[in-house]
Amino acid sequence: MGSKTSRAGLAEVLRRYGPAYLADHRLSIARAKVWRAILACRTAALGGHVEMCDACGTTRHVYHSCRNRHCPLCQTRAKEAWLAARRREVLPVPYFHLVFTLPHDLNGLIGQYPRALYEMLLGTVSSTLTEFAANPRWLGGTAAFTLVLHTWKQDLGRHVHAHALMAGGALGIDGQWVAAKRGFLFPVKALSKVFRGKFVAALNAARQSGKLAEVQLTEHAWRDLLARVHKHDWVVYAKEPLGGPAQVLDYLGRYTHRVAISNERILDIGADTVSVRVRDSTHGNRKRTLRLPAQTFIERFLLHVLPKGFKRIRHYGLIGPAHKAVRLAAARAALDAPAPNPLVVESVEAFMRRIDQHQRLRCPHCAKGQFVSMAPIAPVPLPLLHLRGPP
Repeated sequence: MGSKTSRAGLAEVLRRYGPAYLADHRLSIARAKVWRAILACRTAALGGHVEMCDACGTTRHVYHSCRNRHCPLCQTRAKEAWLAARRREVLPVPYFHLVFTLPHDLNGLIGQYPRALYEMLLGTVSSTLTEFAANPRWLGGTAAFTLVLHTWKQDLGRHVHAHALMAGGALGIDGQWVAAKRGFLFPVKALSKVFRGKFVAALNAARQSGKLAEVQLTEHAWRDLLARVHKHDWVVYAKEPLGGPAQVLDYLGRYTHRVAISNERILDIGADTVSVRVRDSTHGNRKRTLRLPAQTFIERFLLHVLPKGFKRIRHYGLIGPAHKAVRLAAARAALDAPAPNPLVVESVEAFMRRIDQHQRLRCPHCAKGQFVSMAPIAPVPLPLLHLRGPP
């Protein structure tokens, strides 16, 4: 009979089934780093400190977090800090959510060249949205949008797609704000066609330039692959426009720091299986339990480890890194909207100090005292994992 692991979750799966998996698999450096971080997170492996309540004398051990972007324990804090920074950038206009999905025929290629294919996806989506926004038929100006890369589906299989959150309008060359038509941004079918064309062109260019030189496909097999993906219905999904800034930020936070599997979705660990909660899209998104062999679960989780240094959240147009302050000021002027009040929008540093203090402000035993640090706890390093060269 399985044991509930709501507290330990993914780390417990790796602890319990990791030795058997590693006996048959050698990890890349990137995957080993993620594996080690998840196992060490909030344990003695990272060290920490002893705290004591200044009222009742209760002591506790507090261990450091790994802060790895693949760790389900660390994403809430990272998300809140990220959203605190975004409060300065949200415009007082409706926002639209779009999803651009790659055909599963490309999954084999993505497995061989994840960095190249992920860059192609974000590059072609940003180019497509930028061109549509600049077209006078639709907006005729510079847009503001954020892209977030996701690589998974509910059962942890590979499903590569990009979420786009886009302001419903653009800043025209004349400095005026051009609003999107009520309830409408761009035609989805036209977006799909342009997106597909750009991505296939980028694939061909990468093949011809040698960036995909190690792909073991004959010229005939390559043409067959391109024909299949070109015929495929490239899905671009558009949701209804969102409301005000608070709703936009809340909505965006659901996607930006999501990991492939959260601890809450890991329901049970059995003798050789892991049970996870999934949404069944074929039955109205009803929740059901899926049992996966433990080795399959680990293998699928590792599919979603991102290449070292890859930025999965990117901003474009008015909120792109270059000239962001100037462009946002121009957009607010066009919208006759005031700049964010610095007394209302606190700095990220102040926000993080505040939530950290709130988390340990009061002792849960006496509800009167505060915990204060008494002594450090030295880290106890984990044993090294088997590695091979970078992917």
